Amino acid sequence: MNHDEPERLLRRMFEAAVAAALPARVVPPHLPAPPKGRTIVLGAGKASAAMARAVEEHWTGPLEGLVVTRYGHGMPCDRIEIVEAAHPVPDEAGRTAAARMLAMAEAAGPDDLVICLISGGGSALLALPADGLSLGDKQAINAALLRSGADIGQMNTVRRHISAIKGGRLAVAAHPARVVSLLISDVPGDDPAAIASGPTVADPTTSAEAAAILSRYGVEVPDSVRRHLASPASETPKPGDPRLAQATATLVATPQMSLLAAAEVARAAGYAPLILGDALEGEAAEMGKVLAGMARAAAGTGHPVAAPCVLISGGETTVTLRGSGRGGRNVEFLLSLGLALNGHPQVWALACDTDGIDGTEPAAGALLVPDSLARARALGWDPRKVLERNDAHSLFAALGDQVVTGPTLTNVNDFRAILIARADPE
Repeated sequence: MNHDEPERLLRRMFEAAVAAALPARVVPPHLPAPPKGRTIVLGAGKASAAMARAVEEHWTGPLEGLVVTRYGHGMPCDRIEIVEAAHPVPDEAGRTAAARMLAMAEAAGPDDLVICLISGGGSALLALPADGLSLGDKQAINAALLRSGADIGQMNTVRRHISAIKGGRLAVAAHPARVVSLLISDVPGDDPAAIASGPTVADPTTSAEAAAILSRYGVEVPDSVRRHLASPASETPKPGDPRLAQATATLVATPQMSLLAAAEVARAAGYAPLILGDALEGEAAEMGKVLAGMARAAAGTGHPVAAPCVLISGGETTVTLRGSGRGGRNVEFLLSLGLALNGHPQVWALACDTDGIDGTEPAAGALLVPDSLARARALGWDPRKVLERNDAHSLFAALGDQVVTGPTLTNVNDFRAILIARADPE
């Protein structure tokens, strides 16, 4: 077999997954009718600037607004202001943008329409601390949670309860205006309350749960945060809150949509696709071992699917940092997968974040080919020690096997594809 063929196919599958979630494609079909009054666009997330651009290109009436996106993810807009801020640890630019956004929502009247464009990354970008808390408090807690191994749902539960804008508070501020939220999901289960910590939807979690998460993961918090979480003022709007009666939320792109698009590319190339799920969670290295076992079974026994095939999955793994490496959950998954496969001659894999950035690196992820670890060892690398120090990005960079896309301007979480080729005839 030409070894370039599996690599090209995996790249084309990833490109199809990203294309299925591009704002220019998914936002316009869901735009509401213009209101009697003003149309105000507010938004946050890695895809929010591209979503704003899509609104502008398909909206004929008056339009104004403000969205905040990650540094390097902006797009030019004529009527909607684009602000860039820090992610994953918030900064002053995000705090200022969130405060302005909250004020714009509070100024909306009953005849106005507020279109909220929400995508992954919005939690860190909408960095407006609750009264009595500082941006430094939020930065420290965010950084500690990112290191702790807490999953995205747990992190967002905490974020909602130390914020002045998340957990439905942005929509409450806009009441009695109509609020239409268009969401690109990057979270397992596609829960609108979890996407960017749900600034426009009711929050079923409680302050007590947020405090318990901080305690469980040993996150040290200032006394001000502890007092805040014990106060009724920290509680978020709950389902059934009348102030949210005029607020709706629509998922315009989800991880499953992207996995289905990638599966079609595999099927057209003669590989049977098997979607394992769009919400796989857990430690990246452990998932690598589990999916290696499935790949070996497919190659050896034809179960759960016979080669040639591709095992496709999405979701968001976690990396509990124990070493001093560059991190990256997708490359950590791939390195663990490679160690478990031990150079299996039938297996190739790709793991990338659909936003184009794995962890904090300017790479979406990487490719694993049958001889990846043999080549790494020939260059003097010890793959197992690299995994122990959480430095897989450095190894794949040295091999030239990183997948570099730049910001894709969308975000439907991680994309993993494991290709199992037919065994070469003896």
